[in-house]
Amino acid sequence: MPLICLAALFVSCLQWSCGDKDGVETKASASGAAANTSSLTLVATTGMVADVVEQVVGNHARVITLIPAGADPHLWTPTRTDIMQLLEADALFMNGLGLEGRAGEAFSRVSNAGRPVCAVTAHLPDGDLLRDPSNPNHPNPHVWMDPGLWGATALAVAEIASQLDPAHAEEFQKNAVQYATEAKKVRDDAAAMLESVPSANRVLISSHDAFGYFGKRFGFEVRGIQGISTESEASVSDIERLVAEICERSIPTVFIETTVSDRTIRALVDGCAARGHSLKIGDALFSDSMGARGTPAGTWPGMIRHNASSVANGLRGGA
Repeated sequence: MPLICLAALFVSCLQWSCGDKDGVETKASASGAAANTSSLTLVATTGMVADVVEQVVGNHARVITLIPAGADPHLWTPTRTDIMQLLEADALFMNGLGLEGRAGEAFSRVSNAGRPVCAVTAHLPDGDLLRDPSNPNHPNPHVWMDPGLWGATALAVAEIASQLDPAHAEEFQKNAVQYATEAKKVRDDAAAMLESVPSANRVLISSHDAFGYFGKRFGFEVRGIQGISTESEASVSDIERLVAEICERSIPTVFIETTVSDRTIRALVDGCAARGHSLKIGDALFSDSMGARGTPAGTWPGMIRHNASSVANGLRGGA
């Protein structure tokens, strides 16, 4: 079964993949290759996916990001313009694992048109994926929060790029290795920033469960008010339980996310205040979207470093 985790109604329609966990070989199509590499147009769903695609293909393709900075990919639905760009592109690169769950029909049309549809998470071992406790069959899609895992996604990009442009396959593979090396540096930089957070404060609470991989990598307990998708809703009892835990453990800071309403976070602050605990809101974290292009958090490495710095500043020493 192709490792492109979307709604079941269209998974079977995908004719291309960048490899999968069951060893199905990637199919090739003469119509997918381009003699002139500069004429290649590749579409990426999120900024994080675009970041890895751009670094792998270099100047041998034009890369279009569909979901704008600040938008929520869980809730994103392709517009008519987006669909036209998808159908005109040489390949589509997506996160997969259900992140772009509302775009299934549009992605099926791309696959049915004979274009590669590649989930960059396809090469990740199943054992490395976190699961939704309430639905073990649903992997957590936020793998970009673990630099070690995200660096490995470059291999999936290089695989498809090499099929589209065999003349530059060696360069694509080299760039993928370089991206993975840079990801290790991002991991080490983030770990150094977070080292000063005392063990009692290593509890990361944010609007939704986007930081599970971050927490696993860097040693934090993670609490998301909503589930792994922002389509879920937090109940009053969910808020009350979290308020009780925050007060009991004297957690100093919680974090809003740039793509999610701050309503539930502010409910935590109000609830803690009613119990006599002063709860601060830290710097906004980039969860499901990077910052705007050209800003420090407008690249994937910048996004992770920003988040690590913000978490460290908010939780360090109870400040």
